[in-house]
Order: sequence, then structure tokens, then C-alpha cells
Amino acid sequence: MNDLLDPLALARWQFGLTTVYHFLFVPITIGLASTTAIFQTAWVRTGKVEYLRITRFFGSIFLINFAMGVVTGIVQEFQFGMNWSEYSRFVGDVFGAPLALEGLLAFFLEATFIGLWIFGWNRLPRGLHLATIWATAIGTILSAYFIIAANAWMQNPVGFEVNEARGRAELVDIGAVLTNPVALAAFPHTIAAAFMVSSGLVITAAAWHLSRNQHLDTMRPALKFGLWAMVVSGILTTFFGDQLSLAMVATQPMKMAAAEAMYDSACGADASFSIFTLGTPDGTSELFSIRVPYLLSLLSTHSFDGCVEGINDLQAQYTELWGPADYTPIIWVTYWAFRWMIGLGMAHVLVAVVGLWLTRKGRMPRQKWVWKIAIWSFPLSLGAMIVGWIFTEMGRQPWIVFSQMFTESAVSPNVTGLDVLISLIAFTLVYGALAVVEVRLIVRAIKKGPPEIAAPDPETGRVEQPTTVY
Repeated sequence: MNDLLDPLALARWQFGLTTVYHFLFVPITIGLASTTAIFQTAWVRTGKVEYLRITRFFGSIFLINFAMGVVTGIVQEFQFGMNWSEYSRFVGDVFGAPLALEGLLAFFLEATFIGLWIFGWNRLPRGLHLATIWATAIGTILSAYFIIAANAWMQNPVGFEVNEARGRAELVDIGAVLTNPVALAAFPHTIAAAFMVSSGLVITAAAWHLSRNQHLDTMRPALKFGLWAMVVSGILTTFFGDQLSLAMVATQPMKMAAAEAMYDSACGADASFSIFTLGTPDGTSELFSIRVPYLLSLLSTHSFDGCVEGINDLQAQYTELWGPADYTPIIWVTYWAFRWMIGLGMAHVLVAVVGLWLTRKGRMPRQKWVWKIAIWSFPLSLGAMIVGWIFTEMGRQPWIVFSQMFTESAVSPNVTGLDVLISLIAFTLVYGALAVVEVRLIVRAIKKGPPEIAAPDPETGRVEQPTTVY
């Protein structure tokens, strides 16, 4: 019973639940803001009412998702004080700086201009109104950067000094925190992946209508945009992911070793990429594996004869540096999360490539199963982002701040397991209800389709006033 009410385990489950749930909305918000801005730009430049209808259609979905993301994001702030007070006390001076910038600068930018965009139709000049959605899109991306910078500090702490008298980390160089090599590598990878998710939603929505032979004038260009955006963002995600892997090898070699289930250091052909690996129950050695020679060396060092450090060697090094402890993350979680991230992402790009081939020269497939695959493919890239986040956080364990603080030392000392369990159950029930609301609102918005809009007045340029999602 005591194990079931372990405050540390329950606090980790609660933080994982609330963070993953919030993360469902983040990539859609980032991608749809820019997608909406792109289609509105096309309308302003061409005057074609079809682009205005697409703007309104995906804009409504964006607003639904944005509102839900704000609600669930607020909970994240309370987590640090509720269950992780020791962490907050130790890192607050450093970790709080990029989060403060996110709230005061990026989120303020988003919230201000999204309001102007919602209520500015027919009230602001067309070009100025277009600028408001672009400012909103820029705000979402800036917000992501500051949050990634905060998380990157946990992966690779820089720009701080530990005040031994006060027992806390203190910020000495905000520039170093904001230009952390891990943040600079993770940011473009994350943004490109977010565009994969939003492109997947565009593909799903367009395919649903096209499979029913409706709204052809708007959904055909939307589908084509979604397919091309998926391919391009998939290529960019792969490229930036390669750069992130180099940063990871330089700062957290144990994470890469765990991702490959590589127990012993190897070079050249022996530094192979694992397709499938079985290890011993205690996680200290390999029993069976299928590997591609040289590939891990190439990915980790961009050299065929490069060397990659193994789990056992790194464990010995870390023990010498920081004392006796188990510095190995849960191997099977990091190993499979890394592969699911790659596999799901590649599968969605493959769907887009096939879709481009089947719809070339304006053709539309007649087979129902083709449309069903397009419609139900949406979870692929979203799932890839979720397991990618799990890999990033679980691969850092047992540290909450790499080399500075163990996760077990960060939990609130005065919070009981029962306290955390009650809040965990409450959050699960509330989030479950919110999930039902979110899915129903988005599905209803997709099924409703783009609004019917009369052509703009040729003299005034005024268009039909849009409805909001409130």
C-alpha cells in the first residue's frame, strides 16, 4: 500500500499526465496559427473568396484549440509549487526567467493580437487585420522558444552558479540560457514537427469532405497544401532532428546510449543502429539484436569511424563524478519511444507522399479506403511528438536537472501520497471531460465545413462578419 501511495511516483504520474495532455494542443496551435495566416494572406493577395472560406474554417479550429491549450497550460504552473517545491526552490531563479519572458512577451503578444484578429473583421483595414494573425502566429512560435529554452536548461544547465549558502541555483547569464545549444537544436526540430501535426489535421479535415464530394472548391487546395506541408515539414523535422542528436550526444550521451540499448562503447562498424534489441531483465547487457553497421556512428558523429559511448562505461564515469547511484534511464522506455517517434513520423510523411501521387494533375481517388487512411492518419504525427517528448524527459532520468538535481530530491517534502492521489484523480476526471468537449467541438467544426461567404463588396472590400467559437 505504501508503494501505491509513494508521493514521488504519483507526482511523476500526475506531471506526466497533465503535461502530455497539454502537449496535445500545443503543436496544433503552433501549426494552425501559421496555416490560417498563410491562407488569409492568399485571400488578401488574390481576392479569391475560396481562400477566405478556408481561412475562416481553419481559423475556427485554431481558436477552439487555442482556448483549450490556455486552460490546460495554466495547470502546469501550479504543478511546480504543488508537488515539486524542492525543484522550484532550487531552480526558480533560473528556470523562472524564460517562463517569465514567455508570459510577459510571447503570450501577451498572442493574447492581444488574437483578440484583434477575432473582432477586427470589417473593423480593421484588410492589411492591418492580416498583420494581427501573423503577429499571433509569431507569438505562438516565440512562446514555444522560451518554453523550450527552459526545458533545455534542465537537459544542459548553463548560465548559472550554485549558491552553496542558500542551496539554490542562481542566474548569472540569461543570454547563455536563451542560446543554450540544446535549445537552439530542439527549437527548429519541435516547430517543424508541430507543422507536421497541423498539416495532418488539414489533410484529415479536407479528406473527410472530399470523400463525400462536398466543398470541392475549398477542400482541394486545402488538401494539396496539407500534403505538401507534411512532406516539407517532415524533411525539415528529420534534418533538425539530426542536429538535435548531435547536441544530445555532446551533452547527454547516456540518453543516446539508452535510445540505442548500447551497453558497451563502440566505434565504426560496431557502432551500429539497433532495429530491434532484447536485453537482460536487469538492463545491464544485450541478449539479441538486429543492427545496421556504421549507422549509429554516422548519426552520432557524422563519421563512419566515430565512437559512441555505451551505458556501462557511462555508468562508471558518472559514478566516479557524482558518487554511487544508478544513472541509467529505463532502457525499454527510451529505446522504444525513440523508435515510435521515428516510425510514426515517417508513416505520416509516407501517407502524404502517396496522397500527392494519387492526386496529381487534379485527380481525386475513388477508392473509399484511400480516403479512410487519409482521415484516420491524423494521430500519427501527433503520437510521434508525444513519444518524442516522453523520450526527451525519460532519457534524462534519474536527473530532473542533469548533473545538478535528482528527480527524487525535487518532490515536495510535505505532500503526502494521498494528497497527490486525490489531485491526480481530480485532474484525470476533469481532463477526461475536457477531452470529450475538445474532440466534439473540433469534429463538429470540421463536419460543419467552411462557411458560405458572399463575394466581398467590390467598392468597400467588406466581407460577411465571421462568427467566433465562443
